[in-house]
Amino acid sequence: MKVVKDKISIEELRQMAKAGFGDLVKAVVDVEMGCMVVDAELHADEEAFMIKDGSKQENLWGINIYPDLELDQRIEFDSMINLKPAQGNRTRSVEDQAVREKIINIINGLIEK
Repeated sequence: MKVVKDKISIEELRQMAKAGFGDLVKAVVDVEMGCMVVDAELHADEEAFMIKDGSKQENLWGINIYPDLELDQRIEFDSMINLKPAQGNRTRSVEDQAVREKIINIINGLIEK
């Protein structure tokens, strides 16, 4: 796992994808702190790591990053950790458009082209 608080290159993400799932890297984004952790087998492992590092669970969202896709197709909002009925999120996706936009902005800010 790698915590990304500043920048990560798209090439590094490609290498992580190839070494793991082939075409994607799992990530958990903290929408409050503006950072993410990448490169684990499970979003739940990344979530637990972020919580131990000081994140609050309600601010953590699981995504998949496809480094070889175009910018507008790179992020997939799909993770079991996104099931948060108490926050009104009843699916594995991220239903709140404002939260999606935060995630997109954070990811685009952290990934160097």
